[in-house]
Amino acid sequence: MADERALDEVVAFTSDLIRIDTTNRGGGDCRERPAAEYAAARLAEAGLEPVLLERTPGRTNVVARLEGTDPSADALLVHGHLDVVPAEAADWSVHPFSGEVRDGVVWGRGAVDMKNMDAMILAVVRAWAREGVRPRRDVVVAFTADEEASAEDGSGFLADRHAHLFEGCTEGVSESGAFTFHDGGGRQIYPIAAGERGTAWMRLTARGRAGHGSKVNQENAVTRLAAAVTRIGEHQWPLRLTPTVRAALTELAAVYGIGTDLSDVDALLDKLGTAGRLVEATVRNSANPTMLNAGYKVNVIPGEAVAHVDGRYLAGAEDEFRATMDRLTGPDVDWEFEHHEVALQAPLDSPTYARMRAAVQEFAPEGHVVPYCMSGGTDAKQFSRLGITGYGFAPLKLPEGFDYQALFHGVDERVPVEALHFGVRVLDRFLRTA
Repeated sequence: MADERALDEVVAFTSDLIRIDTTNRGGGDCRERPAAEYAAARLAEAGLEPVLLERTPGRTNVVARLEGTDPSADALLVHGHLDVVPAEAADWSVHPFSGEVRDGVVWGRGAVDMKNMDAMILAVVRAWAREGVRPRRDVVVAFTADEEASAEDGSGFLADRHAHLFEGCTEGVSESGAFTFHDGGGRQIYPIAAGERGTAWMRLTARGRAGHGSKVNQENAVTRLAAAVTRIGEHQWPLRLTPTVRAALTELAAVYGIGTDLSDVDALLDKLGTAGRLVEATVRNSANPTMLNAGYKVNVIPGEAVAHVDGRYLAGAEDEFRATMDRLTGPDVDWEFEHHEVALQAPLDSPTYARMRAAVQEFAPEGHVVPYCMSGGTDAKQFSRLGITGYGFAPLKLPEGFDYQALFHGVDERVPVEALHFGVRVLDRFLRTA
């Protein structure tokens, strides 16, 4: 089991990493190198030989390999990203890059997404070095840049240009799984991610006839775009259940002792109450308009209008998604992907999933471990190009009233010290047996 020093280090590392501002504003506006150098130094102190890799100066990734005892075993990738989304200090109770530890809680941007997991990985690796532990299979550790944007400088770059560093890796674990979900009725649920919806960030362009704002214009680009955006925003997507989501619904229904009637999933979600939030965003594709840009003066009808849409699609439903977007945009609006990544599915009958479940249950015997599908995406999408099956497993034991999912990209992001201690213990136990 992870020693007391590992418990101290995971808190210190989380705080230190938060203090290193790695805000990713998109468009290349980020610099992860100081955090990458910090992580690499901690790995080197544990006897590893990390390599630092950049596609763009300052956009740094770290990769290191721990050799296992069984050279015939497949390798396991354990990865976390170093960048974070922006934070407005004026909105926060503490400065978002203070890394302050107050009343048993670590505060700051990245506390849950995902410098906490980065710190857990570092703490476990260093504890193993002190104890002389070697895992059964090779473990490749990767800290990546650019996950909060396109991943082109991060996992995409690593997968495309440095695949040899991941030789033998067949499975990977990273963020957004094995956290405590309190249902408000006394039950504690620990969802482990075994799938992700695909990413379809789109640019819509309407073209028309430019002219004076006082004249009749049946070819108004703004009107055409507005109509398409309204159709997309109001569209009711049909139900589409992947194997992971079916399993999630079935296991949650068993937890609550209710029938699993998949012929009326919306009714089943209602019966699950707050626990239905773990599934509701992944029973359908989705497309949410998020940005609009048109015109430059009130009395001028522009010849072009642009919108952006955040689309997500389930495994096996990409063709349907494309066809639906063609229909909803109509003949007067063109659309294209600005960022497009695959949907993922991971098997639930694998030994790795069973070991993750067992590690959580050992330290949270009162909890109910269930599979789920992420509504968004992670670096697992890019690493899937290398044939690596990805799971979401960043364990945290959270107190009731602590809304983990709301803190992703939210104000006053924070993580309890005890949650970090739990995470180190569970991650250590899983990796020892993986």
